[in-house]
Amino acid sequence: MRRVRYEATGGPLFLEEVPVPQPGPGELLVRCEAIGVTLPVVRKVTEATGPVPLGGEIAGEVVAVGTGVTRFGIGDRVTGLCFGHGYADYAPLHEAMASRVPDDASAVDAVALVRSGMVALGALMAARPVPGEAAMVTAAASGVGHLAVQLARARGATRVVGAVSDPAKAGFVRSLGVDAVIVYGDDDWGEPVDYALDAVGGGLLTRTVAALTPGGRLVAYSSGGGTIQAYDLLGGAKSVIGFQMGRIARDEPEVYERWRRELWRMFAAGTLRPAVHEVFALEDAAKAHGAIESRGNLGKVLLRP
Repeated sequence: MRRVRYEATGGPLFLEEVPVPQPGPGELLVRCEAIGVTLPVVRKVTEATGPVPLGGEIAGEVVAVGTGVTRFGIGDRVTGLCFGHGYADYAPLHEAMASRVPDDASAVDAVALVRSGMVALGALMAARPVPGEAAMVTAAASGVGHLAVQLARARGATRVVGAVSDPAKAGFVRSLGVDAVIVYGDDDWGEPVDYALDAVGGGLLTRTVAALTPGGRLVAYSSGGGTIQAYDLLGGAKSVIGFQMGRIARDEPEVYERWRRELWRMFAAGTLRPAVHEVFALEDAAKAHGAIESRGNLGKVLLRP
């Protein structure tokens, strides 16, 4: 089978031929039909101290199961987060990370919706939203962000602000139903918001905290780091909440499953619309990474073997 890997940090991605893996205990072997490309994985290639497996979101058909698997069988269509080599024709997926893909949904739908939607919904729930509040979502055109703005509205936000890196993204974000779009470099960010979901980090954190009302909450779920000064929080009694999906999947599986069901329910009802920026061939993984690195994507970037 074909698999994408790289040999050195920041080095080129290339295809290699390797044997089809065998599922280990508790694992499914999935023939990949769609693979999600995310900023954390792109950063692994450019920033990690050495080569690591290119894992991530996958969706496809189960072709083999390991010992101890009880919830899935050969022929089932599943999606989930692969921690091994996911940029491949076939990939291992632990049963605990897998969920069924409905018959009326495609593999592309599943990858665009489930993992990014789980992060978006989890970050939103960490903010403890109250109907009638105002919300801000940074990286609002991203694979997670474009779902987060829709979820914030569905959870009762009466004003939703989408923050983006480029004015060219404004039209796309407005099509999602936001009330206002701001660009990171704008001098005026408008009226303050009750909570903000931040996927950017770095120097943007200070400005996002400043955009909060007194008592406002910032949920940080970025892999981009950043520093917040305590005095920026104290005066307005603001708070910062860290969110990581891995902890929920590991420690609160019943919550993880409930959120998955909620995403599919909203998708079926038409209240949550995942957008796909572009689908690249597996051999074009470098181009897919480039779309993420340039921050030019509008919605989800995917690979299709």
